[in-house]
Amino acid sequence: MAARTTGELHQLMRAAGFTGVDDTEALAGGWQVTEFADAGRRGLANLVQRTGAPAVMVSFFDSDVGFIEAATPDGSAWEGLLNREKAEDYEVPMEHFPVEPAVAGALAWSAAAGLTPDEEAIRQTLTGSALFAEELCSALLVALGIPGAP
Repeated sequence: MAARTTGELHQLMRAAGFTGVDDTEALAGGWQVTEFADAGRRGLANLVQRTGAPAVMVSFFDSDVGFIEAATPDGSAWEGLLNREKAEDYEVPMEHFPVEPAVAGALAWSAAAGLTPDEEAIRQTLTGSALFAEELCSALLVALGIPGAP
């Protein structure tokens, strides 16, 4: 999870319905990242409402596949997939995660967050492969323009 907030992200996440929330790591520009076990059905939407700022989260399946969800306070949202080759091994339906709409959504999300994204790097993270999906997640945060992303 990555979000910009002046409050404690882990406390806001718990209040939004997330479980298994770890302590947060502060990044530049008020951004924070943390790990969690489960987001619940409306966790991301609830968190965005509480913070009043865009947020992006990635749920991992065995460190092989990452399912991206991102939202903004105005209700805009996008989804994507990390590690497509491994996702195919798990028979994840690729047609539910088209690349170009995800790239467009990521660019719009970044603009709404006041960030400067790197379109080609976003596309690479959404089409690339890695031993662990977490590696692609870190690259995605950087590509989205989140300052100080790991």
